[in-house]
Amino acid sequence: MAKEIITKIKLQIPGGQANPAPPIGPALGQHGVNIMEFCKQFNERTKDRPGTILPAVLTVYKDKSFTFILKTPPVAAQIKKAVGLAKASGEPGRTIIGKITKDQVLEIARQKMVDLNTTKIESACRIVEGAARSMGIEVVKSK
Repeated sequence: MAKEIITKIKLQIPGGQANPAPPIGPALGQHGVNIMEFCKQFNERTKDRPGTILPAVLTVYKDKSFTFILKTPPVAAQIKKAVGLAKASGEPGRTIIGKITKDQVLEIARQKMVDLNTTKIESACRIVEGAARSMGIEVVKSK
């Protein structure tokens, strides 16, 4: 018999840096999850990627036990890393703050494919390009 699921919690946490402080503590505490146990497991599984923002989807069961899966880093975080920016443009569309090549877009799309709702690499590239444009980053042809 399968355990009864009471909720799913989505969190975005830097790799190896989960701690019981907000937002993690309150999000898990309200469902009776052992916060320290989650932090320990998350940090153990992500210690090889320190500081990289990793989405985690936590499934909480009726007996207060839990399981979680890690997803690939958000497209925006990968774009910022590829372009070397700390944050996106305050005025996307008006102020262009960086350039990303089609090769970099393709690389991000390949990494993100598993979490996107498409099976075509072209569609995945368009999703990444759209995210870049909405951050004020121009997509340029590869040299």
